Amino acid sequence: MVWSEKEVIKLRRDLHQIPEIGLSEFKTHDYLINIINQFPKNRIEVKTMDTAISVRVKGKKPIKTIGWRTDIDGLPIQEETKSPYSSLHEGKMHACGHDFHMTIALGVLEQIIINELDNDVIFFFQPAEENFSGAKIYYDSGFIKNETIDEIFGLHVAPHLPSKTIGTLDGTLFAGACRFVLTFTGKDGHAAFPHEANDMIIAATSYVQQAQTIISRNIDPMKNAVITFGEFNAGIADNVVAGKAVLTGTIRSLTYEISDLTQSRMKDLAEGISRSFDCKVLLELDQKGYVPVVNNSEIASDFMNYFKEESSLPFLEVKEAMTGEDFGYLLKNIPGMMFWLGVSSQHGLHHGKFNPDEKVIFPAIKAIKEYIIHRDSI
Repeated sequence: MVWSEKEVIKLRRDLHQIPEIGLSEFKTHDYLINIINQFPKNRIEVKTMDTAISVRVKGKKPIKTIGWRTDIDGLPIQEETKSPYSSLHEGKMHACGHDFHMTIALGVLEQIIINELDNDVIFFFQPAEENFSGAKIYYDSGFIKNETIDEIFGLHVAPHLPSKTIGTLDGTLFAGACRFVLTFTGKDGHAAFPHEANDMIIAATSYVQQAQTIISRNIDPMKNAVITFGEFNAGIADNVVAGKAVLTGTIRSLTYEISDLTQSRMKDLAEGISRSFDCKVLLELDQKGYVPVVNNSEIASDFMNYFKEESSLPFLEVKEAMTGEDFGYLLKNIPGMMFWLGVSSQHGLHHGKFNPDEKVIFPAIKAIKEYIIHRDSI
């Protein structure tokens, strides 16, 4: 079976209509398995765990294993595109292009089966990229770790790049992202008697202000990090001193070193605020697998040279982005790389009107298939 462009686009539209939140991708899993089961069973080995799927295409004389990863989950976003194939799941949408990612992976899988490479190629259909870091869950569990993959690749659609453009770089492509929760505990009291209370709004605002000095005074100005406070919850009434405050936010950084430094300084600051305001401050850091996405230098160099010289798709060397992606956890353990695929959408990722160019899918499948064949020969 060789899919036409029309059939490939239908796959994408089918998947687009059934977005599901991470670790609950049941319909998506069943749809993918139904397609995968149509491939010759003597050529593939299929494993599943929860909603995760691994498909090994057996090579003729394997001496290494090449990996391809695609994420499969959607987002809790209401779709606003009004397309005839809009999401059928209220309040959920493939607004980050994972429907594109899955479709391209299926298309490349079909082509690799047809071409019969020397080496094994594993396709990892990964749940929960958006919320629980499926990369970490299914690597640490042994589901992927035990497959002994020698090199691994992945892509992410790029609404800001022209359609069909391939973009990447040597080194860090995406930042690491760490969620944090800060809980300040003091003492409630009457607004008329503030000296008998311990105001946590004051303590928390002091923390927010001082945290900005981590970026401006502790981190090399030639390097990058961002601390974002996204939520501030405190108080129960206008005449009550707030005895509790909760801050939530994220830390983003481009290197492991800066990530560790930023987290360490936030801990120090929490201890200082605790002493200064005579209160309890609990800092919870939750990075999961969202570490920096660092492309392997040797593999990235080969990839960039190939797409500059051998591929019909245009190539662009891009800059780092503060986008978070748990593919970084796989790259921390397996040599490999990630790249952008331009899809030229007016609206960006995580937007209800995100509408990527479907004409990108078919040529992307061809280009990626050809590159994997190239890696098979190395």
